Amino acid sequence: MKSLQRFAEAQVARVWLLLVYVFLYLPLLFLIVFSFNSTRQDGIFTGFSLRWYDALWADSRLVDGFLLSLKVALVSATFSVVLGSFAAFVLVRYLRFRGRTLFYGLVNAPLVMPEVIIGMSLLLLMVFVQRMVGWPDRGFITIVAGHTLLGMAYATVVIQSRLSEVDRSIEEAAMDLGCGPMQVFFLVTLPTIAPALVSAWLLSFTLSFDDVVISEFLSGPGVTTLPQVIFGYARRGVNPSIYAAATLLIAVVSLGIVLYSIGMLRRQRRLDRDVRELARPVP
Repeated sequence: MKSLQRFAEAQVARVWLLLVYVFLYLPLLFLIVFSFNSTRQDGIFTGFSLRWYDALWADSRLVDGFLLSLKVALVSATFSVVLGSFAAFVLVRYLRFRGRTLFYGLVNAPLVMPEVIIGMSLLLLMVFVQRMVGWPDRGFITIVAGHTLLGMAYATVVIQSRLSEVDRSIEEAAMDLGCGPMQVFFLVTLPTIAPALVSAWLLSFTLSFDDVVISEFLSGPGVTTLPQVIFGYARRGVNPSIYAAATLLIAVVSLGIVLYSIGMLRRQRRLDRDVRELARPVP
């Protein structure tokens, strides 16, 4: 009776999981299919065509928006990881200092703060600073600053969770063997937390590339990211070029995930092989 009940629960769980996947990925499948539609018909596939991909490359707003989003995401993700690493080290390695609770709250505030509030407050700050010193103008720099603020909070959480699991005795052993603090960091600590750094960078990159709200507040004339362009097109009606752009983004992201997974799998296999060789008895 219990085995039958467990079997029924397993089947229900599988059906529920399948429904969740269908709900999440079926819209993406429709988007990909209709990016190859021969006409502008919404919901009716009239034939296979690549005309919307040709229109995509001819649309300077989409191309310029993509290049700007790529540059912003690359810079902000890098800054987010660097600042998030500093914050994570402070929170993990220095457990007692004056203002730690306040610092912890400030680091994690962007995680729970609505992006509208973040964007509006940053806009007021940038306008105030510009009036005081005449810099910066709203554009690339202000968008990077806003995205870095948001990405740093996520990067701190990811790196902090990994750093808290690092065995300090390994670092102490390296120092006993003559390594200085910088050598310990680059030879022991950094390789240990490297997967967390990569994960934090990818997460920050995705958040920056996908952001609309903060970019709307901090962008200036002639400076429009790809999500802003797509959102503007969507408000004026269906434009199949948007489907083509989204399909290319899905393809690039999927390829990146596959390559990263393959790299991590190979790394884990090498580690398992090294462990087996070390555990092999010496004849």
